[in-house]
Amino acid sequence: MILKWFIELNPVIQALFATLFTWLLTALGAAMVFFFKEIKPKVLNGMLGFAAGVMIAASFWSLLAPAIEMTPSVTTLPIWFPAMIGFLTGGAFLWGVDRILPHLHLGLPLEEAEGIHTNWRRSVLLVLAITLHNIPEGLAVGVAFGALTANLPSVTLAGAIGLAIGIGIQNFPEGAAVSIPLRREKLSRKKSFMYGQLSGIVEPIAGVIGAIAVITMRPILPYALSFAAGAMIYVVVEELIPEAQQDKNTDIATIGAMLGFAVMMTLDVALG
Repeated sequence: MILKWFIELNPVIQALFATLFTWLLTALGAAMVFFFKEIKPKVLNGMLGFAAGVMIAASFWSLLAPAIEMTPSVTTLPIWFPAMIGFLTGGAFLWGVDRILPHLHLGLPLEEAEGIHTNWRRSVLLVLAITLHNIPEGLAVGVAFGALTANLPSVTLAGAIGLAIGIGIQNFPEGAAVSIPLRREKLSRKKSFMYGQLSGIVEPIAGVIGAIAVITMRPILPYALSFAAGAMIYVVVEELIPEAQQDKNTDIATIGAMLGFAVMMTLDVALG
């Protein structure tokens, strides 16, 4: 009954609820700070690897492949062109934001903070680093739901739901990977939780923007899907993989990435 109600909703509202779900799982993960004082490096590396695997699989199965399939129905350009341009533009966008937004990656000293120099606290910079890579995740889910209005065979509601579930699954350990280290920064459990869940609140915002954009401008659909893919791959290569490898637990991080990829691929193929 709930599924029937969800199916009848406007795609923008569907995108909103889907990204609220992904944010909720971030909040549930952040709530782990009330039960654990610290997180072992091997566990953290496995979590980061898992998140990387999910994002890599989602980038291809849920975004790039549908973008390539739908290109002939929306443009006369070569079939590879929109996917390539969108993918590179998504990476360039994240590169630009990465250079501007002050943030600090997990495990690095404050002196290695990136973006415009500020006097913001270390805890704020850590949260902003996670917030930065939640933008393409929310955008990907929003674009997937907005694409449903195009009535193309390569885009299905089940596939969009599968993408939201996959992003949500990797958001759970991601929330814990934010809040628990913040606890080590001498923040209270309550503040650590609040900051941890706050890192995911950008996803509903990006999701709604993505859905509205592709609904109002259908010709940009393959570009938008590829844009989200490029942005996610940038995050994986620039942030998640290096952080997962910091403590030399390369086997754990690699196994996590393989499992994450397998989970997301299974969800997309089974539901899409």
